[in-house]
Amino acid sequence: MSELKKSLGVFDIIALAFGAMVGWGWVVLAGSWIISAGIWGAISAFLIGGLVVVLIGVTYAELAASMPITGGEHTYTHRALGVNVSFICSWSILFGYFSVVAFEAVALPTVVEYVIPNYSQGYLWNIAGWDVYATWVAVGMLGSIIVTWLNIRGMEVSAWFQKLAVVGIFCVGILLFVGALMFSPETSNTVQAPNFIGGMGGIMTVMVMVPFLFVGFDVIPQAAEEINLTRPNIGKFLIVSIIIAVLWYVAVAWSVGKTLPLLQAQDSTLATADAMTNAWNGKWAGTLLVIGGVLGILSSWNAFLIGGSRLLYAMGKTHMLPQFLCKLHPKYNTPVNAILLIGGLATLAPLFGRKMLVWIVDAGGFGIVIAYTCVALSFLVLRYREPDMVRPFRVPAGKLVGIITIILSLGMLALYLPGMPSALVPIEWWIFLGWTVLGGAMYGYASMKNPGKSKEIMDHELHELKIVNQQWLKENPYKK
Repeated sequence: MSELKKSLGVFDIIALAFGAMVGWGWVVLAGSWIISAGIWGAISAFLIGGLVVVLIGVTYAELAASMPITGGEHTYTHRALGVNVSFICSWSILFGYFSVVAFEAVALPTVVEYVIPNYSQGYLWNIAGWDVYATWVAVGMLGSIIVTWLNIRGMEVSAWFQKLAVVGIFCVGILLFVGALMFSPETSNTVQAPNFIGGMGGIMTVMVMVPFLFVGFDVIPQAAEEINLTRPNIGKFLIVSIIIAVLWYVAVAWSVGKTLPLLQAQDSTLATADAMTNAWNGKWAGTLLVIGGVLGILSSWNAFLIGGSRLLYAMGKTHMLPQFLCKLHPKYNTPVNAILLIGGLATLAPLFGRKMLVWIVDAGGFGIVIAYTCVALSFLVLRYREPDMVRPFRVPAGKLVGIITIILSLGMLALYLPGMPSALVPIEWWIFLGWTVLGGAMYGYASMKNPGKSKEIMDHELHELKIVNQQWLKENPYKK
């Protein structure tokens, strides 16, 4: 087993997962939700998509409580489907993690423009129609360096920062919701957005954003060895964090739809900030919400750097990727090289502008859903193959839940395919293909250099885990 330090409590893991799921999307994308689907159309999309994510989260919860090993789905899929599927799943979700971290490095300088208009100076180049400026790049790079440094310093430092950011986000969100409750369109001479736009097509357009917006609860399994909770509580609070995030997005969609006229939403660059300004009839409110958005950027950034670095650490430890990735910092016991790799790539991200990163995020969302499908399949396979496996958190009607989750996951995968209103564009397919080829080449090289080593190490880790689980079962008897 690894030497990572157990330092995360209840509030820590809820803040970690919620902060990851909230991020920046609720500030910049809310206007497009209302334009695409209307108020209740957007709410319906989040309720339907949220139900899918909750069911996926339930399968994660059972597996995380049963196998609290760093790497999460990396371990679950190996146990159920073998080492090759384990790599496919891990490499797919790693792309999602990286895409979010890189996007946050671009989101931070973008949001500064709302507070400091025209601050971008020192033209560098244009990529895909987006002008890149030196000052804009500098803000993103500085943010990346700070978040990377916080992660290297240790999980305690990262968790403290995460809790502080999430408390700030909640305060701003409550202010937006209260403002929307008191807002009266009749007295403000505005035309409220309709309840539905585009029918089911509009709802699907918003639903395709759900994997990107809700990815983050899975950082809890990634950091499982650093969680200082009982096994059942790991599963319970993972689900709690997802439910809180679903309610958050529903509340934001309703608040923005009520306070931001459709015409204004079409012209808005930061729809939620403009909605907050309308709700409280003051520019100060919009600026305050942007500050909450910055906290969302930093909390999501921090969480995905934690999750991504732990997954790289696990893949390095099992010889799927180069060994230097599983090195721990001699003082802080953090996977320093894995953190530096993801942090370094994120630091370079602002150089490519915003449009390129949007393509990467869309392609990364497809990778995330692939991983979710693999985990749902693993959950069902283990229910059939290992009915007596130690399950400290056991999902009722598990086989039925597994089947439903697989069907829903495949349905979410279909949303990205050609012919769907929300399909990936050609360049996004090329990006995903490039990531796949890179992963295949690295995995092939590692397999040739150390044939059978990955399976040997992971099998040994699972054998140790079974011994630990049997001991846990003696100390905590429960009905199977």
